Amino acid sequence: MKGWRSRLRTLSAQMVLSSIALVLLMAAAAGLPAVWLIREQLDRHAWAQVEQGRLAAQALYSVQQSELAGLATLTAQRPTLRKLLVRGDQDALSAYLDTLREGSGLDLVLVCDAGQRIAHAGESIVLDYCADSLPSGYHVVAAGPVSQAWHFAAQALAGETGDPQGTVVVGLALDDEFAGQMGSQTGLEHALLVDGKPVATSLAARQTLAPAAVGDGRQSTYALAGQPYYAARFSLGGAGPEAEVALDVSEIAMTQRRLGFTLAGSILVVAVVASLLGIYLARRIGRPLDRLAGAAGAISQGDLDSPLVVETRVREIALLAQALESARADLKRSWAELRQEKAWTDHLLEAIVEGIVTLDRRGRVTFFSRGAERITGWQRDEVVGHSCDRVFQPAETDEPFSELIPVPGRRRRILVELRDGRQVTLAVTGAQLLPPERGDARVVLVFRDVSAEEAVHRLLGHFLANVAHEFRTPLSSLAASVELLLDQAPDLQAAELEELLTSLHLGVLGLQTLIDNLLESASIEAGHFRVHPRPSSLGDIIAEALRTMQPLLDKYEQRLVVELPAALPMVQADPRRTAQVLVNLLSNASKYGPDDAEIEIGAVVLGDWVRVSVSDSGPGVSAEYRKDLFRRFVHPSRGNDLAQVGVGLGLSVVKAVVEAQGGQVGVDDRQGGGSLFWFTLPLASPQKSMGLAVDLCW
Repeated sequence: MKGWRSRLRTLSAQMVLSSIALVLLMAAAAGLPAVWLIREQLDRHAWAQVEQGRLAAQALYSVQQSELAGLATLTAQRPTLRKLLVRGDQDALSAYLDTLREGSGLDLVLVCDAGQRIAHAGESIVLDYCADSLPSGYHVVAAGPVSQAWHFAAQALAGETGDPQGTVVVGLALDDEFAGQMGSQTGLEHALLVDGKPVATSLAARQTLAPAAVGDGRQSTYALAGQPYYAARFSLGGAGPEAEVALDVSEIAMTQRRLGFTLAGSILVVAVVASLLGIYLARRIGRPLDRLAGAAGAISQGDLDSPLVVETRVREIALLAQALESARADLKRSWAELRQEKAWTDHLLEAIVEGIVTLDRRGRVTFFSRGAERITGWQRDEVVGHSCDRVFQPAETDEPFSELIPVPGRRRRILVELRDGRQVTLAVTGAQLLPPERGDARVVLVFRDVSAEEAVHRLLGHFLANVAHEFRTPLSSLAASVELLLDQAPDLQAAELEELLTSLHLGVLGLQTLIDNLLESASIEAGHFRVHPRPSSLGDIIAEALRTMQPLLDKYEQRLVVELPAALPMVQADPRRTAQVLVNLLSNASKYGPDDAEIEIGAVVLGDWVRVSVSDSGPGVSAEYRKDLFRRFVHPSRGNDLAQVGVGLGLSVVKAVVEAQGGQVGVDDRQGGGSLFWFTLPLASPQKSMGLAVDLCW
């Protein structure tokens, strides 16, 4: 005993004991707070992981909401769906909706009209959405003794005329499978709650156990089957369910206990090693979590391109890093898809030939399509942000354009003056657009240039009036002549009978020419116009035309002068249609020339072509009028000198026949006054010619 006491009183023993006591005190003073600090840090980082999981889940719900709204819009815009609705074929409609549902991964596709269900495909639900007209979003549906969570999106279905034709509703069931998918994407357990009770969850144990949560309702802790969880809830909006993300912290709790035992053992074995180990563990855990927090902050600010790389051996932190990286990749992919859809939508709008303009509630332009640029002449950068009254200036009224915009769903034709001074008629259709992220309504205008249609309508009215006049005049003459023949034929002299018969013949000839021109014009318009050129005698063709026109020339005492070369070559032409060309030209020369005047017809060989001309002594055709002379419904008169008569088809038929045979047609001034109409025909053989086949003496 005395030996032990003496040994304990030695300096070395006292130093050892003092050192041991000091180390124990220092280890206890440093170790116990270290255990507490590590525990708090693990809890703090665990809650940070839960919060990141909640943010990732909210982002995924937002992406899902956009995708479902896009599916509803695409479904409502399908032409086949509108056709099946118009036909009323329920079987085909249901089969088509089922195909759309399966192809889009939906659980429900519903078509409503006037509060009634038209057709549906997919899972049947108790609540009638057509009758209740629930808005798009997340909803809770009572299905017997249990409740179901659903996500719906609705889109109005427009008919062919733009009027509403019903509503398309698409839906996704938020069931256990959905909760499992959300859990795999966020790396945390996921549940959907109604009145605090789970209706869908990725935790099998929670289907039967509703634990008492500890917390303020947003963050809570509970235990399931002996496993602790940290959880955070958030609302999905409206009267819909609440979503919850939960982190299994059993590994963290186990790590906390293991660290406590390790630190306690280290205090008893070697305090220094325990202290160093605590510092090492703190640094090993803290740095990766700090990197995770920084990465989460970058993602929240929109940086989705920087990959998350955290090197750690702590399983919980590695899982959290993987979940955050998976969420970043999913968000990036979803964002790329949304940008691609937006680019496609923009490309589609740019490709539409009609002009599309959106206006805000103050009438300022917010969008101006390429079609609008082509029609108006304004560039997008010049009009965006400016009033629509500056771009569109009405030409027939002093009212501003904003007062003439039609109500949504209606169309109105407005005559406006463009930037270059031209006046065009625009067919404008209005619609109202209310974006979900904005509180102010926008007006969408779709317009197209219908000036050509207006001109055609006016031209058609003029054409019909002239046709009626052209038919009525010879028919009246024919009726009068026939009536006179019926009443006084026995008493009429031979000269009087000849005059009446000549009048009848001229009337029939005029009608025949008019009908021929109408038929040829219709054939040209329908694309069925054909000529059959073959080697033909130009003399025979001219003789046939003169025989047809001679009675008309005799009636007005007009003399025909024929100037042809002694030898006319064979031409490559359709004899019947070429004779019709000459009849039309001679008819115009007689119609617009004075009585008792000369009409000249001639032909000249020019190389491999023959140039045939018909000249008159009429008022002539002004130079500015000639460019439109051979178009349909145009009359070869001056307008001031002679009234416009006829239907304006003869010269258009002349041009079509001549050009179909490879020739050209034109008009020049006749020396001494009048007009000279000419056309060319190709020679059948440049080296071969023949004499005039018939005697042309008048």
